[in-house]
Amino acid sequence: MFTGFVRTIILYILITAGVRLMGKRQVGELEPSELVLSLIIADLASVPMQDYGIPLLTGVVPIITLLSLTMILSVLTMKSVRFRTIMCGRPSIIIANGTLDQREMAKNRLTVDELLEELRGKGYTDLSQVRYAILETNGQLSVLPYANQKPPTARDLKVSVEEGGLPRVVVSDGRLLEHNLKALGHDRPWLEQQLKQKGCRELSKVFLLLVDEADGVYLAQKET
Repeated sequence: MFTGFVRTIILYILITAGVRLMGKRQVGELEPSELVLSLIIADLASVPMQDYGIPLLTGVVPIITLLSLTMILSVLTMKSVRFRTIMCGRPSIIIANGTLDQREMAKNRLTVDELLEELRGKGYTDLSQVRYAILETNGQLSVLPYANQKPPTARDLKVSVEEGGLPRVVVSDGRLLEHNLKALGHDRPWLEQQLKQKGCRELSKVFLLLVDEADGVYLAQKET
């Protein structure tokens, strides 16, 4: 039992290291090479994890080899544009100036239903509103509408808007994060004053309190 426990921990650490090498991505955003690596590592780790008769090195050595290979390929991908194209492919323009490119759809095995589903997910139901739709190398569809279909910005409307800055969590589930409060240039009396203005007198009753760089405060009390 103890042997299986130790083997599982070692293999878990190796797999976690492999996932960290891929960066902070979701499963649907993995490049083909990264997805293949994930599947192979999971398969290699499952065998020695279940069968105690197989030496642990039988799974560890191939996993370390794959992780090393991944690091080498990552460096080559960064240094060489041609190698990056081979490994990751190129984006495909599915819609250009409102016109579908059926060859690109067939090349990427993208059906009309899948395309419409992706467009609906981006908030577009009318293809004539889309100037460009690009199928990225990670499988995501980027949609660029015509200029007259874009929502107006404050700059377009010539409206002056105050920058709020990055909000920081000051209170989380009743616990005060003093380092964030100090980073904003405030102290506890200032916080207590803000709580009173929001109708909350006890820190323990605060579920979440955010403060941005312009001293904008968002407070959510705990549900009773």
